[in-house]
Amino acid sequence: MGDRQVVIGVAVLRAGQVLVARRGGADGGWEFPGGKVEPGETDEAAGERELVEELGLHVSVGKSFGLEEPIGERYLLRVYFAELVAGEPVLHEHAEIRWVGPAELDQLDWLAPDRPFLSVLREQLTSG
Repeated sequence: MGDRQVVIGVAVLRAGQVLVARRGGADGGWEFPGGKVEPGETDEAAGERELVEELGLHVSVGKSFGLEEPIGERYLLRVYFAELVAGEPVLHEHAEIRWVGPAELDQLDWLAPDRPFLSVLREQLTSG
């Protein structure tokens, strides 16, 4: 999987909830906001940059979920936890955003590549 472009998802946590985003259009499922890692950029820097661009949020990206999930043949998704530093989310690229708790995670129609990360997220949200 070394030739795939890395895509970062960011799980911004606040008060026992996580910020999730829903894409518009035909693939309109829920996902962790984020985007592609640019050449020479760390995963963490990409996550921080993407959240400013997509949601107007300043975050501090921390620990990885420890998983990688292929997206088709070209991409590889990694998800990281992040702490909100400044801002409130503003829609720039998504159809909808929400803060959700662990009980609501299974009620959302997640994009397939994001689903394997939900058990790690649920554990983090319920353990504090």
